[in-house]
Amino acid sequence: MSKKTKKPAFEELTKSSGETRKGLGFMARLRNYFLTGLVVAAPLSITIYITWSFINFVDDSVKPWMPALYNPDTYLPFAVPGVGLLVALVGLTLIGALTANLFGRSLIELGEQILGRTPVVRNLYRALKQIFETVISQSSSSFQEVGLIEYPRLGLYAIVFVSTDTKGEVKHRTGVAGDDMISVFLPTTPNPTSGFLLFLPRKDMISLDMSVEEAAKLVISAGLVTPEYDGKKIAGNAEVIENKTVSDPE
Repeated sequence: MSKKTKKPAFEELTKSSGETRKGLGFMARLRNYFLTGLVVAAPLSITIYITWSFINFVDDSVKPWMPALYNPDTYLPFAVPGVGLLVALVGLTLIGALTANLFGRSLIELGEQILGRTPVVRNLYRALKQIFETVISQSSSSFQEVGLIEYPRLGLYAIVFVSTDTKGEVKHRTGVAGDDMISVFLPTTPNPTSGFLLFLPRKDMISLDMSVEEAAKLVISAGLVTPEYDGKKIAGNAEVIENKTVSDPE
């Protein structure tokens, strides 16, 4: 009995009518054409919608504060999208440039002292500042590794993103020597922005070869979008390295 080869869904949808199996009716072909159009148009439309909504949100927030002299909407019979976003980017860049000199740092310190003496507001400001400083300062090294851990029990595996080596009191209290204690983020499906912060020995995690982006797609799609994996190629590379090590006289 011959074994049928499973073809990718997109390839099945995009087959031309001439290559379609014999006996496939007009309605079935119409259904395939509709699903193909949906696969092509839906991601593009959603991306454009989210981008356009973000631009309009920033424009609506910034333009009312712009002097009419510098607002192109004053002179033109139509609104120019993106002006508010451009002004916001320039403004943030200027704030960063001013903060880099002595006067700017002194001004920021004065503002922080005022906020530090304001009840409730000071706690909110310190928390937000710490979050932004942590994210921006570690953006080049955060979530550069993907792994598997047994969670929520032995025999069940969950994808985690390694954020950093565990430091401070958490590492001290756990009693793990060296740099073997890691901090990982375990995302939830289908919303990877929420999840759990876990601390565990590195030996308890299985490192994966997939990238962070590929792992994020796997989590968001609930396992439907699986990155390609050439196990034979990786096993061959490992065998070459092992043979080289054994044959090395040193």
